[in-house]
Amino acid sequence: MKKKLVLLVFSIVSIAVFAQSDQKTLKITADGHYLEYEDGTPFFWLGDTGWHLFRSLTREEIIKYLDNRQQKGFNVIQCVIEAGEKNKNGEVPFPNSEPSKLNDQFFAEVDWVIQEAAKRNIYIALLPTWGHSIFPFFAPDEPVIFNEKNAYTYGKAIGNRYKNYTNIVWVAGGDRPAFVDTADWRPIYRSMMRGIKDGGAKQLVTYHPVGESSSTDFWKDDDLLDFNMLQSGHRKPDLPTWAWIKRDREYKPYKPVIDSEPNYEEHPINWKPEMGYFKDYDVRKQLYRSVFSGAAGVTYGHHSIWQFHQKGKFAYAHPKKYWYESLDDPGAFQAGYLRKLMESRPAVNRIPDGEMVINPPTGEEKLITSFYHEDGSYAMVYIPCGQTVNINTRHISGNKIRAWWYDPGKNKALKIGKLKKSGEMSFTPPSSGVGNDWVLIIDNASKKYKEPGKVKKR
Repeated sequence: MKKKLVLLVFSIVSIAVFAQSDQKTLKITADGHYLEYEDGTPFFWLGDTGWHLFRSLTREEIIKYLDNRQQKGFNVIQCVIEAGEKNKNGEVPFPNSEPSKLNDQFFAEVDWVIQEAAKRNIYIALLPTWGHSIFPFFAPDEPVIFNEKNAYTYGKAIGNRYKNYTNIVWVAGGDRPAFVDTADWRPIYRSMMRGIKDGGAKQLVTYHPVGESSSTDFWKDDDLLDFNMLQSGHRKPDLPTWAWIKRDREYKPYKPVIDSEPNYEEHPINWKPEMGYFKDYDVRKQLYRSVFSGAAGVTYGHHSIWQFHQKGKFAYAHPKKYWYESLDDPGAFQAGYLRKLMESRPAVNRIPDGEMVINPPTGEEKLITSFYHEDGSYAMVYIPCGQTVNINTRHISGNKIRAWWYDPGKNKALKIGKLKKSGEMSFTPPSSGVGNDWVLIIDNASKKYKEPGKVKKR
């Protein structure tokens, strides 16, 4: 009883203290395509999938994880409150599967994690529940907990609890479709999100869908979501995240879109270890091609880390090593390099352009993506398999350009030089072939932009 009272006092005090935080809330840009802080500063979403964070780690381990992700440039962690498991202290979110009664001992830990994230300028993309608690899509024996009534009650309780936390984005869904044929679970999600809003929460809302789909497949004509998420998933050949991003960003009213689960580093290809595992190059391709197609950011994932695989714990789908051995795998560094590259130039008002590259190669492995800034000050082209590209420069302003090659695996820029602009220009990267991906950056020379990938210390 004494322990419960202490935790309750801690929870109440910590929420009150957090309300005084100077952490900035997020909002949608005026054009509807990107994210920004409340003061208008651009926000590039670089997420990590820490789905099991609230229940798999001790406080010491959580600090280790958050510090590591902050150092690499991640500013969003995607994680779940209710997922059918106890936390490290043996607590569950609500007793006896009754979501109308929150277990304050469990939620005091959630409070603490969100506050620690805020100290590191990290936002929590917070799923109230994983999808299996709403309907058993993948396995018929998954326990269903929520209905419209208790979903609203639960939503209102957590909405009230976290209404003053500015580093939260609410995420409905959880690896599930919102409807299948005539079976429709959208009323439950609507009820939960309405409860969150009625509880006083004003943070942004989105939806994490099942693999190889987008939230627009279920909510395109619904006003529930502030921005869209898709999950291009863990298969080969490369799933066309670039095409889905371009499609979703054109739906009206315009909303930002993010691939919140492309292939994970060291995930079995097609879920089959005998086919091999995704490597950093595979991950890089999907990260860059989604962002260069107009996404407001992207989420990285590692197969050992999303589940925080450790000794004595059930292992999902054959992870190769423990979570703490995976923190510094190359893909995580390279995801951070992408954010640095984007923030070394104006990061919003980017216009994807599939016609910048003249006679581009066909085939998913070689598909090139590109964009330019609306003011013509710069353009970028991602080339997944190094080869000569011919560029139409019509969207780049000025008579002279400064061009660079950027190595996305090393965060290293190579200067091509200052050139007189012509209508069509040819560029050959330093290396060619599969595994040799490059970014071509073309600046209006008069802008005098810094070296690509170089940003002020965060």
